[in-house]
Amino acid sequence: MSPFVISPLELTIRLLLSLLLGGLIGYERERNNRPAGFRTHILVCLGSTLLMLISVYGFAAFAGVKGVTMDPTRLAAQVIPSIGFLGAGTILRNDFSVTGLTTAASLWVASAIGLAVGAGFYYGAFLVTGMVLLSLYILNKVEKRYFSGKRIFTLKISVVNQPGVLGTVSTLLSARSVSVTRMSVEEETTGDLHNLIIHMSLKLPRRGSEIAHIVEEIQRVDGVTSVAMESV
Repeated sequence: MSPFVISPLELTIRLLLSLLLGGLIGYERERNNRPAGFRTHILVCLGSTLLMLISVYGFAAFAGVKGVTMDPTRLAAQVIPSIGFLGAGTILRNDFSVTGLTTAASLWVASAIGLAVGAGFYYGAFLVTGMVLLSLYILNKVEKRYFSGKRIFTLKISVVNQPGVLGTVSTLLSARSVSVTRMSVEEETTGDLHNLIIHMSLKLPRRGSEIAHIVEEIQRVDGVTSVAMESV
Protein backbone atom coordinates (compact mmCIF):
# COMPACT_ATOMS: atom_id res chain seq x y z
CA MET A 1 0.00 0.00 0.00
CA SER A 2 1.26 3.49 -0.84
CA PRO A 3 2.39 5.56 2.16
CA PHE A 4 0.54 8.52 0.61
CA VAL A 5 -2.90 6.85 0.83
CA ILE A 6 -5.12 6.89 3.94
CA SER A 7 -8.47 5.20 4.47
CA PRO A 8 -11.59 7.24 5.36
CA LEU A 9 -11.76 5.41 8.71
CA GLU A 10 -8.18 6.29 9.64
CA LEU A 11 -8.74 9.89 8.55
CA THR A 12 -11.88 10.12 10.73
CA ILE A 13 -10.05 8.64 13.73
CA ARG A 14 -7.26 11.18 13.46
CA LEU A 15 -9.65 14.12 13.23
CA LEU A 16 -11.72 12.88 16.19
CA LEU A 17 -8.56 12.34 18.21
CA SER A 18 -7.45 15.86 17.36
CA LEU A 19 -10.81 17.19 18.53
CA LEU A 20 -10.44 15.32 21.82
CA LEU A 21 -6.88 16.41 22.60
CA GLY A 22 -7.46 20.02 21.59
CA GLY A 23 -10.67 20.05 23.62
CA LEU A 24 -8.87 18.86 26.76
CA ILE A 25 -6.45 21.77 26.64
CA GLY A 26 -9.20 24.21 25.67
CA TYR A 27 -11.39 23.05 28.56
CA GLU A 28 -8.68 23.93 31.06
CA ARG A 29 -8.30 27.38 29.51
CA GLU A 30 -12.08 27.87 29.44
CA ARG A 31 -12.40 27.05 33.14
CA ASN A 32 -9.91 29.82 33.91
CA ASN A 33 -11.74 32.38 31.71
CA ARG A 34 -8.85 32.82 29.30
CA PRO A 35 -9.14 34.74 25.98
CA ALA A 36 -8.87 31.53 23.92
CA GLY A 37 -10.87 28.67 25.35
CA PHE A 38 -12.59 25.41 24.48
CA ARG A 39 -13.71 26.06 20.89
CA THR A 40 -10.61 28.00 19.87
CA HIS A 41 -8.21 25.22 20.90
CA ILE A 42 -10.37 22.62 19.17
CA LEU A 43 -10.38 24.62 15.94
CA VAL A 44 -6.62 25.19 16.07
CA CYS A 45 -5.90 21.51 16.70
CA LEU A 46 -8.37 20.32 14.04
CA GLY A 47 -7.08 22.79 11.47
CA SER A 48 -3.49 21.75 12.06
CA THR A 49 -4.44 18.07 11.75
CA LEU A 50 -6.30 18.65 8.51
CA LEU A 51 -3.42 20.61 7.00
CA MET A 52 -1.03 17.81 7.89
CA LEU A 53 -3.40 15.24 6.37
CA ILE A 54 -3.68 17.30 3.20
CA SER A 55 0.06 17.78 3.06
CA VAL A 56 0.76 14.04 3.38
CA TYR A 57 -2.22 12.43 1.67
CA GLY A 58 -3.94 15.15 -0.36
CA PHE A 59 -1.75 14.74 -3.41
CA ALA A 60 -1.55 10.95 -3.59
CA ALA A 61 -2.59 11.05 -7.26
CA PHE A 62 0.76 12.61 -8.13
CA ALA A 63 2.88 10.20 -6.09
CA GLY A 64 3.69 7.95 -9.02
CA VAL A 65 4.11 10.63 -11.64
CA LYS A 66 7.58 10.75 -13.10
CA GLY A 67 9.53 13.84 -12.09
CA VAL A 68 7.21 14.72 -9.20
CA THR A 69 8.80 14.87 -5.75
CA MET A 70 6.47 14.51 -2.76
CA ASP A 71 7.18 16.69 0.26
CA PRO A 72 4.80 15.86 3.16
CA THR A 73 6.01 18.85 5.20
CA ARG A 74 5.33 21.66 2.74
CA LEU A 75 1.93 22.70 4.13
CA ALA A 76 2.57 21.62 7.72
CA ALA A 77 5.65 23.84 7.87
CA GLN A 78 3.44 26.91 7.45
CA VAL A 79 1.21 26.13 10.44
CA ILE A 80 3.63 27.04 13.23
CA PRO A 81 4.52 30.57 11.98
CA SER A 82 0.88 31.20 11.07
CA ILE A 83 -0.37 30.36 14.55
CA GLY A 84 1.70 33.25 15.86
CA PHE A 85 -0.84 35.75 14.53
CA LEU A 86 -3.63 34.04 16.45
CA GLY A 87 -1.55 33.77 19.61
CA ALA A 88 -0.66 37.46 19.43
CA GLY A 89 -4.36 38.28 19.64
CA THR A 90 -4.58 36.71 23.10
CA ILE A 91 -1.68 38.76 24.54
CA LEU A 92 -2.84 41.96 26.21
CA ARG A 93 -0.79 44.72 27.79
CA ASN A 94 -2.32 46.95 30.43
CA ASP A 95 0.07 49.50 31.94
CA PHE A 96 2.72 47.32 33.63
CA SER A 97 0.92 44.01 33.22
CA VAL A 98 1.04 41.55 30.33
CA THR A 99 -1.55 38.77 30.19
CA GLY A 100 -2.33 35.97 27.77
CA LEU A 101 1.18 34.60 27.24
CA THR A 102 0.28 31.17 28.61
CA THR A 103 -2.84 30.97 26.45
CA ALA A 104 -0.83 31.98 23.37
CA ALA A 105 1.65 29.21 24.18
CA SER A 106 -1.16 26.68 24.67
CA LEU A 107 -2.53 27.56 21.21
CA TRP A 108 0.93 27.01 19.73
CA VAL A 109 1.23 23.62 21.46
CA ALA A 110 -2.31 22.69 20.36
CA SER A 111 -1.31 23.29 16.76
CA ALA A 112 1.78 21.10 17.24
CA ILE A 113 -0.40 18.33 18.73
CA GLY A 114 -2.70 18.59 15.73
CA LEU A 115 0.25 18.19 13.38
CA ALA A 116 1.42 15.14 15.34
CA VAL A 117 -2.02 13.52 15.14
CA GLY A 118 -2.26 14.25 11.42
CA ALA A 119 1.10 12.57 10.89
CA GLY A 120 0.01 9.52 12.90
CA PHE A 121 2.39 10.26 15.78
CA TYR A 122 -0.19 9.28 18.38
CA TYR A 123 2.10 8.51 21.30
CA GLY A 124 3.78 11.90 21.10
CA ALA A 125 0.42 13.67 20.81
CA PHE A 126 -1.00 11.94 23.89
CA LEU A 127 2.20 12.43 25.88
CA VAL A 128 2.44 16.15 25.13
CA THR A 129 -1.26 16.67 25.87
CA GLY A 130 -0.77 15.10 29.29
CA MET A 131 2.28 17.26 29.93
CA VAL A 132 0.40 20.41 28.88
CA LEU A 133 -2.49 19.63 31.23
CA LEU A 134 0.02 18.91 33.99
CA SER A 135 1.77 22.25 33.51
CA LEU A 136 -1.44 24.26 33.17
CA TYR A 137 -3.36 22.78 36.09
CA ILE A 138 -1.11 21.10 38.64
CA LEU A 139 2.00 23.23 38.21
CA ASN A 140 -0.19 26.33 38.36
CA LYS A 141 -1.21 25.35 41.89
CA VAL A 142 2.42 24.61 42.80
CA GLU A 143 3.49 28.00 41.46
CA LYS A 144 0.85 29.84 43.48
CA ARG A 145 1.81 28.00 46.66
CA TYR A 146 5.60 27.95 46.52
CA PHE A 147 6.56 30.75 44.14
CA SER A 148 4.40 33.54 45.43
CA GLY A 149 7.41 35.72 46.29
CA LYS A 150 6.98 37.81 43.15
CA ARG A 151 3.83 39.62 44.07
CA ILE A 152 3.60 42.76 41.96
CA PHE A 153 0.69 45.19 41.99
CA THR A 154 -0.11 48.51 40.40
CA LEU A 155 -1.75 51.21 42.52
CA LYS A 156 -3.46 54.31 41.22
CA ILE A 157 -3.62 56.83 44.09
CA SER A 158 -5.45 60.13 43.93
CA VAL A 159 -4.17 62.67 46.48
CA VAL A 160 -4.73 66.33 47.27
CA ASN A 161 -1.96 68.47 45.83
CA GLN A 162 -0.29 69.40 49.11
CA PRO A 163 3.19 68.83 50.56
CA GLY A 164 3.91 65.72 52.57
CA VAL A 165 1.27 63.30 51.21
CA LEU A 166 3.58 61.42 48.87
CA GLY A 167 6.24 61.23 51.56
CA THR A 168 3.75 59.77 54.03
CA VAL A 169 2.69 57.11 51.54
CA SER A 170 6.32 56.24 50.77
CA THR A 171 7.10 55.91 54.49
CA LEU A 172 4.10 53.64 54.98
CA LEU A 173 5.23 51.35 52.14
CA SER A 174 8.81 51.28 53.41
CA ALA A 175 7.61 50.24 56.86
CA ARG A 176 5.82 47.30 55.22
CA SER A 177 9.00 46.29 53.32
CA VAL A 178 7.23 47.07 50.06
CA SER A 179 9.47 48.07 47.14
CA VAL A 180 8.36 50.72 44.65
CA THR A 181 9.65 49.48 41.28
CA ARG A 182 8.10 52.24 39.17
CA MET A 183 6.22 55.46 39.82
CA SER A 184 4.71 58.29 37.80
CA VAL A 185 2.82 61.41 38.89
CA GLU A 186 0.38 63.50 36.89
CA GLU A 187 -1.78 66.48 37.80
CA GLU A 188 -5.57 66.36 37.57
CA THR A 189 -7.71 69.48 37.72
CA THR A 190 -11.45 69.30 38.38
CA GLY A 191 -13.00 72.72 38.82
CA ASP A 192 -11.17 74.41 41.68
CA LEU A 193 -9.65 71.14 42.89
CA HIS A 194 -6.07 70.26 42.00
CA ASN A 195 -5.24 66.61 42.69
CA LEU A 196 -2.26 64.44 41.89
CA ILE A 197 -2.66 60.99 40.31
CA ILE A 198 0.17 58.69 41.41
CA HIS A 199 0.79 55.41 39.56
CA MET A 200 2.94 53.00 41.57
CA SER A 201 4.21 49.55 40.67
CA LEU A 202 4.81 47.71 43.94
CA LYS A 203 6.60 44.49 44.78
CA LEU A 204 5.42 42.87 48.00
CA PRO A 205 7.53 40.53 50.15
CA ARG A 206 6.50 36.89 50.34
CA ARG A 207 5.21 37.22 53.86
CA GLY A 208 4.13 39.91 56.25
CA SER A 209 2.32 42.21 53.82
CA GLU A 210 -1.09 41.83 52.24
CA ILE A 211 -2.14 44.23 49.52
CA ALA A 212 -5.63 44.68 50.99
CA HIS A 213 -4.20 45.90 54.29
CA ILE A 214 -1.78 48.21 52.50
CA VAL A 215 -4.57 49.73 50.42
CA GLU A 216 -6.63 50.33 53.57
CA GLU A 217 -3.72 52.06 55.30
CA ILE A 218 -3.06 54.29 52.28
CA GLN A 219 -6.72 55.25 52.12
CA ARG A 220 -6.52 56.42 55.75
CA VAL A 221 -3.62 58.77 54.98
CA ASP A 222 -4.68 62.41 55.27
CA GLY A 223 -4.94 63.88 51.75
CA VAL A 224 -5.57 60.60 49.90
CA THR A 225 -8.95 60.69 48.14
CA SER A 226 -9.00 57.30 46.39
CA VAL A 227 -6.91 54.16 45.78
CA ALA A 228 -7.37 51.67 42.92
CA MET A 229 -5.40 48.46 42.64
CA GLU A 230 -4.82 45.74 40.07
CA SER A 231 -2.65 42.63 40.13
CA VAL A 232 0.10 42.16 37.53
